[in-house]
Amino acid sequence: MEFTKEKKVSQEFLEKTLHEFYCKDETCKGWETNVVTQPKAVNNIVGNGASRIAAGPGIGESIDKGLAKKIDHTLLKPEGTPKEIISLCEEAKRYNFASVCINPCHVSLCSELLKGTEVKVCTVIGFPLGATTTEVKRFEAEQAIKNGAQEVDMVINIGMLKSGDYEYVFTDVNQVVLAAKKNNAVCKVILETALLTDEEKIKACLICKRAGADFVKTSTGFSKGGATAGDVALMKYVVGSSVGVKASGGIRSREDADAMIASGADRIGASASVKIIMGGKSEGKY
Repeated sequence: MEFTKEKKVSQEFLEKTLHEFYCKDETCKGWETNVVTQPKAVNNIVGNGASRIAAGPGIGESIDKGLAKKIDHTLLKPEGTPKEIISLCEEAKRYNFASVCINPCHVSLCSELLKGTEVKVCTVIGFPLGATTTEVKRFEAEQAIKNGAQEVDMVINIGMLKSGDYEYVFTDVNQVVLAAKKNNAVCKVILETALLTDEEKIKACLICKRAGADFVKTSTGFSKGGATAGDVALMKYVVGSSVGVKASGGIRSREDADAMIASGADRIGASASVKIIMGGKSEGKY
């Protein structure tokens, strides 16, 4: 028994010494979540003889990796800084979110930070009002994709939709879709459902589907309301299985996310992503 205790103490001391020797500055940053974020690497280590793998506090808690892959980890507030964007990308890599959703000025930075990972770079077009011209939206999409965006979330022209100018709305959406498809990017269309009647939501979904959009999305998070389970269910019913539905705006807890997915959401947009997958709740607006 005494030999076993001595061996254990010796192993602990060796691990601590090796960690201090090899890990300089931030070279081992994120090691505590490797059992979640780097399963293949961990399996290789075990396969080569490791009897134990270190992990940080809380890793024993349930992290729903399937849910994480449905979340666009979002930071769209106008006062967002490059430092906050870097943190956003670090979290996205750590928890393997579907993408980071950021303003266009941060696309190049995110593209560099996420190179070689499965996390996509998503940005917004004509955001948040949707009232820029079609030509400007297409240019903005093309420039964002050139800078490294793999997904673009454009805002529909709400005023034109409400006025019944459906051909304008179709062309507006289709031009951004064409720019995206030309470069193998995904195009999502934000309807801003809080400003629409159910009839307008249905019409908008049909237009987006005809225009070739990959997703329809509920909200910008900057209007008078966000996603509701009812709107998600209606949108999914209209577009069917060929077009995805993204719920965004006001999704702050695991319960919120589960309700949206149960109603038909294929993707979730949230700034409280980490708290959501950890089962917590945020008081933020987006």
